[in-house]
Amino acid sequence: MKDFHDDPRIGRYADVLMDRQFKRTFGSDKNKRLTELLLQALIPEHCIESIEFVTQEHINPFPAGKDARIDVECTDKDGTRFVVEMQLARQDAFYERALFNSTFAVQQQVLRGAGHRYDFPPVYFIGILNFSIHRDSDQVLWRYNFREDASGELMSDKLQFLFLELPNCTNALTDKASELDKLCYTLRNMKTMQKAPENFDTEIISLLLKSSETITFEEEYKEKYISDMTTKEDIENQIRYARKEGQQAGIAEGREEGMAAGIERGKVEGIATGIEQEKLASARKMKALGADVSFICEVTGLSSEQVAAL
Repeated sequence: MKDFHDDPRIGRYADVLMDRQFKRTFGSDKNKRLTELLLQALIPEHCIESIEFVTQEHINPFPAGKDARIDVECTDKDGTRFVVEMQLARQDAFYERALFNSTFAVQQQVLRGAGHRYDFPPVYFIGILNFSIHRDSDQVLWRYNFREDASGELMSDKLQFLFLELPNCTNALTDKASELDKLCYTLRNMKTMQKAPENFDTEIISLLLKSSETITFEEEYKEKYISDMTTKEDIENQIRYARKEGQQAGIAEGREEGMAAGIERGKVEGIATGIEQEKLASARKMKALGADVSFICEVTGLSSEQVAAL
């Protein structure tokens, strides 16, 4: 068998942004300290004491209702619940999906609440995003909660949303870098690193790199990692090709119509059709490889119903 590290795609550190590797890095007991440091960095006002990982799958109690499978979920010593999701690409109704997945944890907190039924510990939904929602900003962490529109009066702090936009870490290698800038940069670039950049010597980055050294991979996990990496590369290549083909088809169609409006419409429709077809092709390939439906949906942006119909 060819040596794992003979593959030129395998670096010193793993690509933690792949679904399986993300769960292995932030969702295992052996890396609990790393996850605690991540939560503390994102929510500094909450003292993280001792987290415990909980079930990642939630069954919808309503007939034919959509279930939810979370990447990493844990609870702190005081009962505070943390729902952590890694998101590779923007999807339709992205915020609404985050809201839906957070409701399961809220329900569980209500059922387990001490004293008054609704006096339950907070729930934090944390999205680690490998894309920018706020593309013109260098702010990496965005936080949302429930407030009155005009006055800003807080309605409730029981459910809060945090989104870490990794591409916004444009200050990471400058003297303006925050600790979160450095963390975002490391998460995005560690698969090509040989060592951490200068002044990145924080505990969280040190543990992150140590936990992701490919030389420590068990033999059975190496094959899974290669398979995941190949699938991800195939999807990225197919989407890039679809965008290129879609653009060309759209431009051609627009020229045939002979009007500016037709050109614009042709571009949009051509791109959309091409990308949609490549998403379906990618989903079929991942399904054949045995990938989870939730992973396929996350990577391609297709619904679980579309994936099930393939």
